[in-house]
Amino acid sequence: MNDSIVTEVTSSAAASDGRLIRVIGVWGLAAGIVNVTIGGGIFRLPSGAAATLGAAAPLAYLVCAASMGLIVLCLASAGSRVSMTGGPYAYVETAFGPFVGFMSGMLLWVGITLALSAVASFFADAVAAVVPALPLWGKRVALVVMLVALAAANVRGVAAVARFNTVATVAKLVPLLVLVVAGAFAMHSDNLRWTITPTGGTVARASILLLFAFLGVESALVPSGEVINPSRTVPRAIFSAMAAITVIYLAIQVVAQGLLGAALANDPTPLASAAAVALGPAGGTLILVGSLISMFGYVSGMMLAVPRMLFAFGRDGFLPSALARTHPAWHTPHVAIAVQVGLVALLATFGIFEKLAVAANVTVLLVYAACCLAAFELRRRNVQTGGVPMRVPFASVVPWAALGVIAWMLSSVRQNEWIAAVVIVLFASVVYALTLSSRRARAATT
Repeated sequence: MNDSIVTEVTSSAAASDGRLIRVIGVWGLAAGIVNVTIGGGIFRLPSGAAATLGAAAPLAYLVCAASMGLIVLCLASAGSRVSMTGGPYAYVETAFGPFVGFMSGMLLWVGITLALSAVASFFADAVAAVVPALPLWGKRVALVVMLVALAAANVRGVAAVARFNTVATVAKLVPLLVLVVAGAFAMHSDNLRWTITPTGGTVARASILLLFAFLGVESALVPSGEVINPSRTVPRAIFSAMAAITVIYLAIQVVAQGLLGAALANDPTPLASAAAVALGPAGGTLILVGSLISMFGYVSGMMLAVPRMLFAFGRDGFLPSALARTHPAWHTPHVAIAVQVGLVALLATFGIFEKLAVAANVTVLLVYAACCLAAFELRRRNVQTGGVPMRVPFASVVPWAALGVIAWMLSSVRQNEWIAAVVIVLFASVVYALTLSSRRARAATT
């Protein structure tokens, strides 16, 4: 892709993004990353880690955090150079053009839409568990009411939603921090002793599992067109959030292991059980409520980020232009928000997403790979759409090291997961081909 095409792509997108308001600061974006990364999975994650590594499970967290750190460096580098709404989709498009950008964007959108639908469905199930008398239709109504309420809040303005996500992030972390503090005084040191020395292979398998607990950075970066001074805000927010997430995960794993010992590996609700040991029956209830808050906060954060991808697709002519409309009073992509909510409600209510959910992980990893290449290309071309780009240490090596990590993780992908990913790519290729003439015509008139 030559420099003139890069300029054309970025100028057109930047003009469209000019209708959005930049109101998200470092702490708002960092809170959003923590919010969408620490979701419902952490409430059952320690069990799977212990089943593979036992008391040595923290090793996998450290390996996983280091691997993700390489990918995050690439995301931060690209994000500091490309300030347009769309996140990784915008980074890759700016580096390699609309075809590769749209492929990455579609893979990312599918992956995080499936994740959002799954968590929304889990939230409804959790509500039903708290209120056993709630009929099936009541659970579905609760789900739709939640999604509509969050959509309405997003339409009214991103600033209020960013503040709410900051509050929700704090609220969801309180039960986890209570467990960590109380558990630290109640756990048994014998439960933390390694009975075996794990092999590199077992650490690798556990790390692959745990890596997905760190995913979420990419979705929080989608509304980059509404971030204040992205070249400084994006990298600071990413590293602040990743440091906090790693410390929280390690503390939770150690405390759960110290409280439950060998029983942790076979416990379907490990944190509730650990809280019951440390705090009594009320502790289990606290964690259950905390899981509801966590999932609600996750859905809220995703409802801020995911519709902006539809906005970007509409902005660039891949999907109907109506998706790129902004509300005349609140300057938010209200059409994209409404479409996204309708789709998520449909998937979460009827569970259709389960047939494609296996593709979510591989699609996001493929997007990460594209972002690593984009970070290298953007730096090579010295592309920047706002502010002074971030200086990444060992910038010429980091993208390739990150790609090596991604290739290592993708080596565990099963055949049916690859098939699902190929289907998504073929669908995106058809959409790209069908819209090619209209996009060329639009470009000729601008």
